[in-house]
Amino acid sequence: MAEAHEAVAFSFSVGHEGFNVDVSYDVFKALFYAGYRSWKLRCRRTLNSLYNSLYPGHPSRGIACCGVVAGLYFKGYDPSFHIIDWLESNIFRRYLQPRNGKILACIVFGGGGYILFIQLRQYTLKKLFSYHGWMYQEHGKNIGLVPKIWSVLVKLCVGRNPSLFSCQNFLPSLPLPSLDETLRRYLRSVRPLYDDNEYQRMEKLAEEFKQTIGRKLQRYLWLKWIISTNYVSDWWEKFIYLRGRSPIMVNSNFYGLDAIYIRPTTIQTARAANLTCAAFRYRTELDHENIKPLMIQKFVPLCSSQYERQFNTVRIPGKETDKIIHYADSHHVAVYHKGRWYKVFMFYKDNLLQPCELQLQLDEIIRDTTPPNYGEEHLAALTAGERPLWAEARETYFSSGVNRYSLEAIEKAAFVLILDDEDFEIGTSMTGKLDDYARAILHGKAYNRWFDKSFNFIVSRNAVFGFNVEHSWADAPITGHLAEYVLSEDIMNYGYDALGNTCGTPRFTALKPIKLKWNIPESCNLMIEKSLVQATKVYNDVDLHIYVQDSYGKGFMKKHRLSPDAYIQMSLQLAHYRDSGHFNLTYEASMTRLFRDGRTETVRSCSIESSHWVKAMEDPTVSKVERIKLLRAACDHHQLQYRDAMSGKGIDRHLFCLYVVSKYLNLDSPFLHQVLQEPWKLSTSQTATTYDDKRLTKLMSQKPDLAEKMALDRLKNIAAAGGGFGPTPASYEDRYPQFNRKKKGIKAGGGFGPVAADGYGVSYIITSEDLIFFHISSNKSSAETDSKRFGQRIQQAMQDMRELLESESKSASSSKNEKKISTVAPSTDQPA
Repeated sequence: MAEAHEAVAFSFSVGHEGFNVDVSYDVFKALFYAGYRSWKLRCRRTLNSLYNSLYPGHPSRGIACCGVVAGLYFKGYDPSFHIIDWLESNIFRRYLQPRNGKILACIVFGGGGYILFIQLRQYTLKKLFSYHGWMYQEHGKNIGLVPKIWSVLVKLCVGRNPSLFSCQNFLPSLPLPSLDETLRRYLRSVRPLYDDNEYQRMEKLAEEFKQTIGRKLQRYLWLKWIISTNYVSDWWEKFIYLRGRSPIMVNSNFYGLDAIYIRPTTIQTARAANLTCAAFRYRTELDHENIKPLMIQKFVPLCSSQYERQFNTVRIPGKETDKIIHYADSHHVAVYHKGRWYKVFMFYKDNLLQPCELQLQLDEIIRDTTPPNYGEEHLAALTAGERPLWAEARETYFSSGVNRYSLEAIEKAAFVLILDDEDFEIGTSMTGKLDDYARAILHGKAYNRWFDKSFNFIVSRNAVFGFNVEHSWADAPITGHLAEYVLSEDIMNYGYDALGNTCGTPRFTALKPIKLKWNIPESCNLMIEKSLVQATKVYNDVDLHIYVQDSYGKGFMKKHRLSPDAYIQMSLQLAHYRDSGHFNLTYEASMTRLFRDGRTETVRSCSIESSHWVKAMEDPTVSKVERIKLLRAACDHHQLQYRDAMSGKGIDRHLFCLYVVSKYLNLDSPFLHQVLQEPWKLSTSQTATTYDDKRLTKLMSQKPDLAEKMALDRLKNIAAAGGGFGPTPASYEDRYPQFNRKKKGIKAGGGFGPVAADGYGVSYIITSEDLIFFHISSNKSSAETDSKRFGQRIQQAMQDMRELLESESKSASSSKNEKKISTVAPSTDQPA
């Protein structure tokens, strides 16, 4: 195995025989090509910035505009109304010959006019995208005149083929809601939670807040809104994430799981090599801005700013607050295996390694029998424990020498790859092994994940994949996009040979992995073990369960003209009420990426309408017709709240920023203190599948022969390798259901830890017409919660809702048949 000195390009020593010079030409070449690649990347980014500043125009059109102006001018037609002559006589004549001055004046006028036109177009788009009335149009009904005119204007002004960041300049700023409207919405949202006396007290607190310091705080917040692109996001990142001093493992980081149907290989290093190379291809697409920004209705862009820090990013601990460091480029990944850390280069002579070349390096890591250095095995536990302890250890023991070099190798890596030494199992059957798999990806053993990195790729011994994400730099959809890309590239582009290894033949012998060296003194190791004790206490308290709803899914919900998300939120309300016996504050995450630098807003799913429906479901005297009516009203109100949150009319981010302003001004507010202290007993989030998940589905339609051959070739090898997937199926469709055209969903989603000590965290993903995954987390130390019990509550709630809506369908069908019979049957007043 390569030793640490191989990373040193030049070294010398003095001995009895004189100077001994040691030069590593491979590393010199690696450094040269790294610098060359970074230079090319900077040039490309500069050109992309120029292109983005002119979008929806294009530099070539600006050049053409200058040419047209110059041609007309020298033909005797002055399109500038003598501005060109003025520029030439007053500015350029003193430096240039008259003809050259006129040419330059034409270029300046043409370029300036084109830039002015683009600025006007961008301003128009910014104003058009500030309108969100289109979101409130009901599906299946005629579109109003204003939305029609709006859509025509947007299509006329917006450009074609935008790059990833092209639309950033004309995204509107997140609007600042009025204080009165926010307070009104807030009081309405908490009405189901309080009895009359408590509610009157909250009304009084809200009124006192409005009449005393509320207006003052709103004015200061208005000033921040004026001078910032987004008045929420920077404070949200700083105070919600980076100022937190408790462990980020479980409390902040979230996880994602592998595709549920695909098991292309059981060779760990082959799967890891494919996924890692796919991730670097994705990074290249990001660097070149070839990925298109996500669009709603195909022409309304979402903010792409969160993609900037996806790779080469790390969270650095501080005693009072952490900070996020993003490096412009990185040429390696940090790999962890059995307590040892390695630096693996991903480029050779400016070429990205192919999976077959990377697999050779990973195989060498697997074969390495070198024991971990003292303190190395549990080193990553520092990132899992309390932040002040990690900040102190980092400053004391990792600021110089070999420890600093090795730590930088991890922190400056593109991301971290974990070659786990356990087997994972995933599928649609609710087994303890599935829950164990989710827990392993969420927290592992606390010391075998580097929780500070933007994300960790985790590949089990039997080649099952998962990822753990640090939350402060971005939200879940950004990493979801990456995961869907690498999972599809794994199958569609790279693939595996008949034995399950990567395809292709290595082109060259790449640099060997560098085993990182550490000098951990006893005092530092004590801090590592202390952090491990803290982290172990946290993850031992996690009660994580995955409930698989496979009896029906979004197809049934859409059939009954109900929003799938609203339907599931109502099922969670019913399940939670039955579980706790009362209504609780409920959080659902909604994006605000219709605005510049937007992140999330809260949808308060527990509403007056939802509480009325839940009470009706528990009241046997209420008819089914009335229950259905209340369910539809609750779903409609939930959709309205979701649209309000997306369009900048949310409650919680506004109140949060008012609270921050009050702290800066040293003003105490009992109302804001009460609002910010209210626990989210039920915290929910839907995992979207709106990116590249269809790429895998296309595999069967585009290459059915390849798909069948892949499956048939590997069935025998996977079963022989003991992959843990049960008996060999009768046909390849049983093993690879994603190759069935009817199977749309392929992902199991992911989840997060509980937000409240006595509450639940629920993440769900609607993977197909008849399959939904619920990731349920809670704390074992709470006597009020039990994740498996709550999964059963969800199952019963979904079943009750199905029976309720089916009764409506039966009633409608019966009425229709009766009407048909009465129309066809002869009248009793006439003879037969």
